[in-house]
Amino acid sequence: MKIRAAACIACTLAAMALAADPKATPEEARKFIHDAEQKLLLLGVDSARADWIKSTYITDDTEAIAAKLDEKAIAATVAYAKQATRFDGLKLDAETARKLKLLKLSLTIATPADARESEELTRIVTGMEGTYGKGKYCPSGPASCRDLEELSKILAESRDPKALRDAWTGWHAISKPIRQDFVRYVDLANKGARQLGFKDNGAMWRSKYDMAPDDFSKELDRLWDQVKPLYLSLHAYVRNRLHEKYGDAVPPGGAIPADLLGNMWAQDWDNIYPLIAPANADPGYDVTALLKKRNTDWKQMVKYGEGFFTSLGLAPLPETFWERSLFLKPKDRDVVCHASAWDIDTLNDVRLKMCIQITGEDFLTVHHELGHNFYQRAYSKLPPSFRDSANDGFHEAVGDTIALSITPEYLVKIGLLDRAPDTSKDIGLLLHKALEKIAFLPFGLVIDQWRWKVFSGEIPPEKYNQAWWQLRQKYQGIAPPDPEGAPRGEADFDPGAKYHVAANVPYMRYFLADILQFQFHRALSQAAGCTGPLNRCSIYGNKEAGAKLNAMLEMGQSRPWQEALEKIAGTRQMDATAIRDYFAPLQKWLDEQNQGKPLGW
Repeated sequence: MKIRAAACIACTLAAMALAADPKATPEEARKFIHDAEQKLLLLGVDSARADWIKSTYITDDTEAIAAKLDEKAIAATVAYAKQATRFDGLKLDAETARKLKLLKLSLTIATPADARESEELTRIVTGMEGTYGKGKYCPSGPASCRDLEELSKILAESRDPKALRDAWTGWHAISKPIRQDFVRYVDLANKGARQLGFKDNGAMWRSKYDMAPDDFSKELDRLWDQVKPLYLSLHAYVRNRLHEKYGDAVPPGGAIPADLLGNMWAQDWDNIYPLIAPANADPGYDVTALLKKRNTDWKQMVKYGEGFFTSLGLAPLPETFWERSLFLKPKDRDVVCHASAWDIDTLNDVRLKMCIQITGEDFLTVHHELGHNFYQRAYSKLPPSFRDSANDGFHEAVGDTIALSITPEYLVKIGLLDRAPDTSKDIGLLLHKALEKIAFLPFGLVIDQWRWKVFSGEIPPEKYNQAWWQLRQKYQGIAPPDPEGAPRGEADFDPGAKYHVAANVPYMRYFLADILQFQFHRALSQAAGCTGPLNRCSIYGNKEAGAKLNAMLEMGQSRPWQEALEKIAGTRQMDATAIRDYFAPLQKWLDEQNQGKPLGW
C-alpha cells in the first residue's frame, strides 16, 4: 500500500525538545499547524506524483526526480516538527494539540541535536538499509551469487534439508556487517528520543498508540494470551507432520527448525501447506478456474472489487481512478508490479497500481487494495493532519477485513460459483489461512519486542543474537537450523536479516492488523445478521454493515483509535477472541489430530 498523507511521512528530526516558548500563544499554535498542514500537503502531492511516475516509468531520471521531491517534503516535515516544540507544554484546544502531537509522532527516528551525530545517524540508517538491499549469498564466487528472491524460492519449494539449511544460513550471513553499525544506531537513536522527552527510542515508537508506552506493551501481552492456545495447536500439528517428513531433525516435543517452514524468517508457513494438508483438503472449487471459465478480464476483476464496496452503500470510485491507475504490465517499459493503493492528493485522486493476472490470488488482492482506496476517500474531508488510519494497524486491517468476506457464499452471489460447498470442506481452507495468519502472530510480536528491549538496555549488544533466539523460542517455538558446525552465536546478527530491522521500520502495525481484521469481521458480520460459522460470513450487500464500517473510516486519525474501534466494534478494547471464533472449526480438528501428542516446546 502507498499512503500519501503529509502528517505520516517517516523522517528524521534534528532537533532538541524545548520548553514551551513563554511568548507563544494558542492562536499562534493554531496558525502554525494550519500553515504547516497546507505546505506539507502541497509538497506531499508533488512527491506522490513523482513517486507514481517513478514506479510506472522506471528510469534513472524518474528515480532522481522522485528522490529530490521526496527529500524536499521530508526536509520541510523536519523543519516543522522542530518548530512545533515551541508549543510544548502550552494549553491548547484538543484539535490543535492532536495535530501537533501527530506531526511529531509521525517520526520513526529522532536524530540528536548535535549536527555531527545527526549526520552520523542518518548515514548509518541509510547504510544498513543499503547493505541489506545489496545482500547476496555467493557460496563459490561471483557466478554463484543468489539474492533474497532466489534464496526465498528455495525455502518455499525445496524439500531437501541440506539445500534449505544452506539457503537459510547463506542469507543470514549478509547481516553480519550490520551489527556494529546497529549498536551505534541504538545509542544515537536513543539520544535523539531522550532529547524529545522519551525514555528511549522504543518508548517513542510505543507512544504513537494513544496509550502510555508501558500500557501498550501490556495490551500486546494480553492479546497474545488470548490467541496463544490456537497457535499452540497449529504448531503441534505442523511439528508432527514435519517430523514425519524430516525425522529427528524436527523433535516431536521441541522447537521447529526455522529453515523447514517455507519462509526465510518462518513468519508464515503457507508454502509448506502441500506437506501438511489433510487428506480431504479440496474445497470443491478453484477461483482461478471460475474466473477463466467466465472469460474475466482485468477490468471485471476491479469491478468485482468496486462492486463489493458499492453494495455496502459506499460511493463508486471516481472516473479518474479508471483513467490514472495502472492495471496491466506495459509491454514497452519497466514498472513496479507489486500491488499498492495510492492516495495522490489525499482528496479524490486515488489509484491502484497492479499488474493484474486472472488468478484467485489477484482477485483477493484487488479487494484488499481497494479497501485502502475506499478508506482514503472516506477520510478525505478531514484536515490534512487527520487523513490517515486510526492507528497504523487499521489501514492494513481494513483491506484484510474485506478479503475475509470473500467466502463461497459471496462467490455465489456475484455469479462465479453455482452453489456453495458444504462446510465440511472448510478445514483445508482454514488450515491454509491459519498457516498465513496464525503462524504470523508471534513473529509480529518478536520483531519489536526484541528492539524495544535493545533500546531500553535490557538486551545489551553482547547478547543481541542470544536474546533474539530466546524470544523466538518463547513466542514462536522456533529454533535456528540444526547446525553442521558452529551454532548461532554473537558473531551472527540474525535480526538484521529482516528488512524492517535493518531499515529502521517499526513492525507492530502488522501484528495489530492481524488482530483487528478478525475483530472488524466479527462485528460487521454480526451487524449483517450472519448466524452461520464466522469463516463463512460475508458482509457483501449489507448496508447496515457498510454504514458501521464507513462511520469508522470517516474518522481517519482525528480521534484516538479506541474511539474509531468503538464505532465499528462497539468496544474500545482490541479483542483477539474473534480469531478463535473464526478458526473454531479448525481448532476442533487440530485438537483431534493432536490427541496423545505434546503441545508446546
